[in-house]
Amino acid sequence: MQKLINKRSIVIDYLMMIVGTGLLAAAIQCLYDPIGLVTGGFTGLAIVIKAVTERFVPGGIPLWLTNIGLNVPLFFLALKFKGKRFIWRTVVGTVLLSAWIYVIPAIDLTQQDYFLAAIFGGVIGGAGMGLILLARSTTGGTELLAVLIQHFVRHYSVVQIMQVLDAMIVLTGLYLFGIKAGMYAIVAIFVTTKVSDGLMEGFKYSKSAFIITDQYEKVAKKILLELDRGATGLYAKGMYSGDEKCMLYCVVSKKQIVELKDIVASVDPDAFVIVSDVREVLGEGFLEYHGNR
Repeated sequence: MQKLINKRSIVIDYLMMIVGTGLLAAAIQCLYDPIGLVTGGFTGLAIVIKAVTERFVPGGIPLWLTNIGLNVPLFFLALKFKGKRFIWRTVVGTVLLSAWIYVIPAIDLTQQDYFLAAIFGGVIGGAGMGLILLARSTTGGTELLAVLIQHFVRHYSVVQIMQVLDAMIVLTGLYLFGIKAGMYAIVAIFVTTKVSDGLMEGFKYSKSAFIITDQYEKVAKKILLELDRGATGLYAKGMYSGDEKCMLYCVVSKKQIVELKDIVASVDPDAFVIVSDVREVLGEGFLEYHGNR
């Protein structure tokens, strides 16, 4: 049964990768490339290379070909230093993205409107990137390059290295396509980040609550019966009164937090409640953990 669940999860992951890379490719082909928005990554560098080579090659070197050509050497290096298990999903993500870019026709959907290209490109590309990340994959590019560089330069993080690499690509696009395109590319990057983060958090977003009340047993029982959630009692000491108390800790979905506060108020209006965000919860009633897939 567990093997069946794991296989089903893997299928879902690959479906998300297919849809995610398709959305990202659509943003690149139909919104970024026609207007010269270079948003970083190897696809951004591919847009630069295509524009530079137009004087030598009719139409310039295709984006899909550049994306594959830049990533292949990194795959072999990653295979050597990081192993097959690390690289497999990145290879799949990169191949899917390049295939989608090859298939999707280059149509200027915004008719040279920088604002629409930045906003809709950010939304569509961010949704695609969010699905790819949810599938625990990447599309290679500067992220993979940053991982390999960090292998030799340990005192810098992967994020720091990736930010420098992407900034260099964005600045190259700014020089080639002008400051207007560069500024809107920054807007597109911002929107992409917000949408992808929001998509990931939307699947896993929860709330936690610390509840300090003298009626902790009644509150815990109502939480269990009405919300079907458990609560953990943590023994604490009030530093002002010196009294020992039982503080409840409970994690609920974001939709249940209002009900939780109503339950506490109905039992003890004087209760002290602290609510905070929880990025991810694994376990019964939340996300299942299947281990490495």
